[in-house]
Parts: sequence; structure tokens; C-alpha cells
Amino acid sequence: MYPATRPIAPSSPDEAIGGECSCPAFSDQGFCKHLVATALAAAEPQDDGGPVARIRTWLSTRDPAAPIDFLVEQAERDDGLFRRLDMMASAASGGDETVSVRLREAITAATATGRFIDHHEAKDWACGVEDALDLVATLVPAGRAVVARQLADDALARIEAALGRIDDSGGWCSGLLEQARDIHLAACKAAPPERIALAEDLFAREIGSEWGTFDGAAETYADVLGEAGLTAYRELAAAAWEKIPPVEARRTARDDFSPRHDRLMRILDHFAACAGDVETRIALRSRDLSSPWHFLDLARFCLEQGREADALRHAEEGLWLFGDDPPDERLITFVAERHLAAGATNAALAVLQRAFERRPNAGLYRRLRAVGGEVARDRALAVLRTKLDQAPPRTRWSAPADLLIEVPTAEGLFAEAWDAVRAHGVTGRLAFALAERSETSHPGEALAVYTTRVDELASAGGNGNYEEACRLIAGMARLCSAEDQAGHVGRLRVKFKAKRNFIKILGG
Repeated sequence: MYPATRPIAPSSPDEAIGGECSCPAFSDQGFCKHLVATALAAAEPQDDGGPVARIRTWLSTRDPAAPIDFLVEQAERDDGLFRRLDMMASAASGGDETVSVRLREAITAATATGRFIDHHEAKDWACGVEDALDLVATLVPAGRAVVARQLADDALARIEAALGRIDDSGGWCSGLLEQARDIHLAACKAAPPERIALAEDLFAREIGSEWGTFDGAAETYADVLGEAGLTAYRELAAAAWEKIPPVEARRTARDDFSPRHDRLMRILDHFAACAGDVETRIALRSRDLSSPWHFLDLARFCLEQGREADALRHAEEGLWLFGDDPPDERLITFVAERHLAAGATNAALAVLQRAFERRPNAGLYRRLRAVGGEVARDRALAVLRTKLDQAPPRTRWSAPADLLIEVPTAEGLFAEAWDAVRAHGVTGRLAFALAERSETSHPGEALAVYTTRVDELASAGGNGNYEEACRLIAGMARLCSAEDQAGHVGRLRVKFKAKRNFIKILGG
């Protein structure tokens, strides 16, 4: 969490050990627990040289009581270090009940909020909880795994309750639940609880927690659960799954499908995957077919399993069942791609054409054009013209007028694009793009668009707009005579004479 400390080796036996650390305790109180840990690490054998080796060598020459006195002295100045050493001493010498009570008190104090904790305070809160969890973790190798598991349970509950009162936008608290879970896992491995009871506990946590701390518990705890525990876990999930009715196509998924449905499905899918049971995995995905996306997910899974025919069948079924809804382009694209992969180009074209006729858009057009070439292009343009002709005047704004301009522009059919502009109007973006593309074939239309744009920029004001307008004016000279260009500039001087910066940039 903090940058590595850089201990300063003493130049003589009488000189104190010093160092620097970026943690809050160092800045507030001086010598912190991280520097103490560094000093203690010096007692470990080191193959390399450097400050740590020098400290170790020096400490080995001192009276054994000297490092102890030094550590106690620092603990008297640092409340956090004092509590940590006190807990470690209790864990080493106290009874299980004593250790449990004292560490539970430490957890309770560390996880307390009392009020909302904003993002400025979240870091210190998380550090305090992390210190308490570190103490709990020391119990596992000390032979107190059962106590550690119980304390981890308590910590998990308290952290979950506290997180709703903390602004963790800085991400300081996000790993605390995983840290507590890891302690719980290590304790279970060191002192395995009764397997059926553990399966029931883990299943309840995975299904009921909103934080996802125990997602995938069957896999994570597999060694501890053993065959009996895993069987119980699978049976619990299967029983809960059977209580959820299937959701048919075009029905709205109920609240219990998220996240409970998804979690149950992941659990059962894990067991089915371990058993190589593809049929069960397909059946799990078929339980909720309430949207085109669910059909797509099912079809993609079938394809991943090498079942191309099933993949296409499910995807086409989804298209048919949701045929009255706006087309789902992901599902449409999947079906078209499967037809193309099978060499059925006409079938792919038919799928894309039907979707385009129902809800024309640029993405569908590009796919249709890529498969069907110019024939598909001409059909698409005919569809757009028909839709515009049939659209009631008051709703004409929602008809695909822009697309009827965008497609010919991209295809280089500029005369048709300008015809559509004159018939239906055009947005500024498309008008400018068409003008740029068709300057050679339709200079007059391009000049008209540029003239309108110059007026818009000058009216909007600001030196950036003025400079863009002047660049556009300069480019217009290649599309008209010098006399027409001079006349245009003269009219701009008169019209915008009050905009001094524009006149200045314009040149005069």
C-alpha cells in the first residue's frame, strides 16, 4: 500500500536507526510500523549486501534486549503499533477465548463508521481495517484457524454493512472483502469445517451477497468442500433453480432473475462444465429467453461448442419471435454471418434486407452493401425513397431523409444526393460532407452550403470560429470567379462590420 521504506544504517553502534515512509502514521507520529517491520526484517538472513544486511549485522552484535527495548519504546509513541504488538502477544500466549474477544473488539473498532465517511477519509478507514485483518491472518499459521474463520466471518459482515456509508471512489476499500474472504479460505484449509455445513454457508453467501465476494465459491473452496461438499453445493443450486419459472420469449424478466438467476446459472454452469455436460449448459441458457440478447447468448454458446446448426436455429428463432420489435442488429448480424459461413449468400441478404426495410440505418446498410454490392445498394435506396414518400408530413422528420443523402454521398451519386437535399432538406453535418465531396460536379451547391456555414460561424463569434470561417472563405475562391469572391467578401464586411476581430482576420 505504501512505497517501500529506505532505512538508514547507523554509522556507529550508538546511532539510532532512521528512515522515511509515506504512510499517515509516519507523517503524524514519526517512526511507524512499516519502519519497525523493516528493522525486524533485518533479523532475517540476507544474501545480498546493502543497508538491510548492515542493520542485521549490527543488530546481531547488540544485547538481545536492545531491539526489544527499542520496539517497546516506539510502541509507546504509536498507538497503532502498540495495539498491533499487544494483539500479536495475545495471539501467541492467550487462550482462544481471550484472543477472539480482543481481536473482535479490534475489528469492531476498525470497521465502525458512526457517520458517512467521505472519500478523503476512506483511505485511513481502509488502512485501519486492513491492519485488523492482518492480525486475524496471523492466527492461521499460529494454529488458531477456527478462531480466525469466526473472526473473518464477523469482519465480512461488518465491512459489508459499513461500505454503504463510505464514499470509496478512490478504491481504498474495494479489496477488504476479498482480504477477509482469503483469510476465511485459508482458515478453512487449515482446519476444515464440516463439509455439508460449509457448502450451505458458502451457497447462502454467494446467492445472498450484493458484493459478489463469494462468487465462484464452489471452485475456490473445491479442495475444502471435497466431493460431499461439492455435491451438496450443486444440489442446493439445482433446488433453488427449479423454483424459478422459465421466462418465455417476449415476457419481461422478473426481479428474481437478477442477480439471483444469473448467480444460480453460473453455479450450475460451472458444475456442468466440469462434467463436460453441454446439453445441461444449453438448457441453462434456454431458461430465460425474454429478449433477443438471450437468444444471441444461447446461439453464441452453441457456436462455441461446435454446434453450428443449433446456433443458427436458436438465432433465427429469436429473430422470428421478436419480429414485431425493432431489429436487434447483433442478432441480425450473427444470423447473416452464419449464413455466409455456410455459403448461403442469398439467405444472408434476405435477413439483412428485411431488417433494413423495417428499420433503416447506416450500420445495416453497410452490411447489406458489403454482401449484395450495387444491387443491394439500389434496393436500399428504393426502400428509403418509398419510406419518405409514404411518411405523413408531420412525422417526416423521423423518416430516413438523412440516410437517403448519406448513402448516395458515400457512393459518389452526388446528383441523387442533391436531389434528396432539395426534396427533403438536410442537416448541417451531412450538407457540409456532401459539399466537400461534390465540389467538382456541383460547385454551385457547394458554394451555397459554404456561404451558409460562414454566416453561422461569424454570427456565433469567437476568434476560433472567425479563423475557421476565413479558411473556408479562402477555399471558396477555387469554386467561383474572382469577381464573385470579391463580392462575397464585400458583403461579409458590411454584414458583420460590428465584429471587429472577424473583420481584422478577414483582412481589413
